[in-house]
Amino acid sequence: MPTSGSPDINLGGAVAAAIPDLERLREAAAGAPIYLVGGAVRDLLLGRERTDVDVVVEGDGAEVARRLGGEVTEHERFATAKAQLGELQIDLASARAETYPQPGALPDVRPAGLDEDLARRDFTINAMAVSLAGEPSLVDPHSGQADLDAGLLRVLHDGSFVDDPTRALRAARYAARFGFEPEPHTAGLLRQADLGTVSSDRAQAELLRVAAETEAPKGLGLIAEWELVKPRPDAAELLQAVDELLNGPPWSEVVERPRALIAAAFGSGGRESQLAELRPARPSDAVEAARGALPEELALARALGASWLDDYVSEGRSVALEIGGGDLMAAGVPEGPAVGRGLAEALRRKLDGEISGRDEELRAALEAAEEREGRDGVA
Repeated sequence: MPTSGSPDINLGGAVAAAIPDLERLREAAAGAPIYLVGGAVRDLLLGRERTDVDVVVEGDGAEVARRLGGEVTEHERFATAKAQLGELQIDLASARAETYPQPGALPDVRPAGLDEDLARRDFTINAMAVSLAGEPSLVDPHSGQADLDAGLLRVLHDGSFVDDPTRALRAARYAARFGFEPEPHTAGLLRQADLGTVSSDRAQAELLRVAAETEAPKGLGLIAEWELVKPRPDAAELLQAVDELLNGPPWSEVVERPRALIAAAFGSGGRESQLAELRPARPSDAVEAARGALPEELALARALGASWLDDYVSEGRSVALEIGGGDLMAAGVPEGPAVGRGLAEALRRKLDGEISGRDEELRAALEAAEEREGRDGVA
């Protein structure tokens, strides 16, 4: 098993900081070889802190998790389990190899050693391990540390994106987060990835992970640039505008940033263009126009220039009456459409500043209900 030379950091000290209760983990392993793996090693070498780590056991990972105590969630198909070690969440897995029955399918797994476990991973920078059984040592059979130092993303084999095309979306996430670039051969393979072989749920889940990154606009832009997902025509400008809009309240409280950014980059178009063209004359017109719109549509419309939506999200959408249908029926309005019409008119007048307080609301609602009922009766 090839092992790299000593990294520039103090590996033992870094591992001790990453896993404060390392001795307890070793005791739970009961002599089985255990390794810190994947993104946890990558981030350790980059000096990045984590609240979760991945550990591979050459043995029964679920049994190690049970020995750690606490609540254990097992995923039998992939021989993985989750456990809590103090404040640290640990994903424990039995070392395994994978085969893909067809492009984009979930893999079939079988027990294996660490060599095969590392060889099944997405990029060389995630195919490193640190032995935890004794003095920590770096295991780097695919020269991941060299690629990490060079800021390169490199797949482990040519069929990587065929087996799992969502790895191409993951490449965009890592490129945006770390400022890395795909090395030339990997870049060529990226553009051939076919997301059509995976379920829309899996692709959407990975897109949401990209969109949740601090550098999400860059990551989503790379997905468009690599032609993994077709962007909307105005994607670049809209992404920038939506990202700036959601930096603070009130808009950061209105819409989930990842979903809004995905809509800005790849949405097929909803009501945002229509809303952006409107210029409501009154607050009640604004509420009526925005009613039923998705939060993402509102954010995109604002990014496209619908400044009137600032007042809507700050005030208009939260205005409510102090009265209800029961108050109108208690005052003699029969149950039916007249109740709804009365309440709607009272809300309109309240939004436009024509009335305030419970008594005025009830008076306006009753007038509207009775006036309409009178006209209906004459007709």
